[in-house]
Amino acid sequence: MRPALPAALAAALAALPAAAFEMTYELFEAAVPHLDLEDCPAALSGPDRFCRLAIGHDAMHVFAFAVEGAQPLVGVESFAVGSYTLTLGE
Repeated sequence: MRPALPAALAAALAALPAAAFEMTYELFEAAVPHLDLEDCPAALSGPDRFCRLAIGHDAMHVFAFAVEGAQPLVGVESFAVGSYTLTLGE
């Protein structure tokens, strides 16, 4: 059984403004179970960004990272159950 800490960490990160800490994709990759997203949601999309999705506390949390440099976290958006449509690809 996996500990609940990663989901709790994802929820805590989603609750904080992106500027409140120095999160990089390298740290996120190691600490938070997630899925790679092909596209970022409209509110987080932008040039040279990629997004990852983590599930926790009855919500989906999308984390956006910059492609360049140390790949810092540049945005977070949470989606409550029922407020999103999930499309699975091949």
